[in-house]
Amino acid sequence: MRRFPRSTFAAALVGLLAGAAVVATPMSAPPAASADTFYDPPSPLPDGEPGDIIRSEPTTFYLDPTTTLEANADAYRVMYLSTDTHGDPMAVTGTLLRSNYPWMGVGPRPIIGFAVGTQGLADKCAPSKRMAAGLEYEGTFLEGLLERGYGIAITDYQGLGTPGNHTYVNRAAEANAVLDSIRAAQRLPDVKLPDSGPVLTAGYSQGGGASGAAAEVADSYAPELDLLGSYSGAPPADKKVVGRHLDGSHAAGLLGYAIVGLDAAYPELGIDDLLNEEGTKQREQLESECVEETLVNHAFKESKDFTKDGRAVTEYMDEEPFDSVVEEQKLGNRRPEVPTLVLHSRGDDIVPYDQGRQMARDWCGLGANVKFKTLETATHVGAIPEASSEAFMWMEERISGFPQFSNCGLF
Repeated sequence: MRRFPRSTFAAALVGLLAGAAVVATPMSAPPAASADTFYDPPSPLPDGEPGDIIRSEPTTFYLDPTTTLEANADAYRVMYLSTDTHGDPMAVTGTLLRSNYPWMGVGPRPIIGFAVGTQGLADKCAPSKRMAAGLEYEGTFLEGLLERGYGIAITDYQGLGTPGNHTYVNRAAEANAVLDSIRAAQRLPDVKLPDSGPVLTAGYSQGGGASGAAAEVADSYAPELDLLGSYSGAPPADKKVVGRHLDGSHAAGLLGYAIVGLDAAYPELGIDDLLNEEGTKQREQLESECVEETLVNHAFKESKDFTKDGRAVTEYMDEEPFDSVVEEQKLGNRRPEVPTLVLHSRGDDIVPYDQGRQMARDWCGLGANVKFKTLETATHVGAIPEASSEAFMWMEERISGFPQFSNCGLF
């Protein structure tokens, strides 16, 4: 297979992201989940610690849907132990990459815990499956990390590929899955990454929230990791604000994802009992889709049309028991103990800018070391290339040992 030429990466980054499936032109849907049993966890789960490997196998990471552009890395698909929202053990899958470019920096090769953006709810949307099919829209960013010589751990999150629904934008489950993917990368001998050494977390959109959530809990959940910092791009930090913005918008289906994810983590809320017949049909459709399908099929739909009492889902969020559960998902209430970079476009049309900036301000109020920057490129997807460039430079500074000077109080 042909390796992705280094000289074409910069041009491909802009081109692919400009047409990414997130909100631009839809791309072909990924193939249905294969019949293999890799994604079926053993029952009962084996004893072990979070990050321990349950199983692994070699895989290939392709950068295009024709599967002719192979990423320049050794790739392994893994299943590892992690911890869910309620502190119970769970199995999560993901992909581990070791760059075949040399590491030119000082010290051991760093590992980036990369949290992907929104993929969808169906098992066919798991990042490890999309990467193997050349359908991962963040593949060019990952190749940029590989070109810099980094190792990368990419989680599928809870319930993508593995049984059960994906706990979409659930703070604790995503944070744990990201941190445990790094542990898995350190513990799998085949991938030949350092079993200790510098690590970072990074992500944009859903991934920005997951990376920020990881930063908030890393000191208590994974204190042994040498975490140098966390990059959080366009994070959906305040689910109430984001939910109100999405309802009836061109990205309304993402609110549906959040509702399904909330039900997956908190079935005691009885969300299904609130849905009318059409709401149940909409939910079933969402659970079968990847993001490019959802954005087309559910654009501008309003949640009030899918509840038995005709109230918008966002109205329920101000009432118990929903209020407390949704508040638990908010980022900004816990202090990251590592430097953080928060990037957000003022013209973001999917994840509101003000709530992302407020998360950064809340971290500042807790005494965290925060660098916040307003991106000038309009729209959520349009800002990705600018955010990627900023993130690459920031990660290199952290790994090189340069101090971060907080700009708290200036934004």
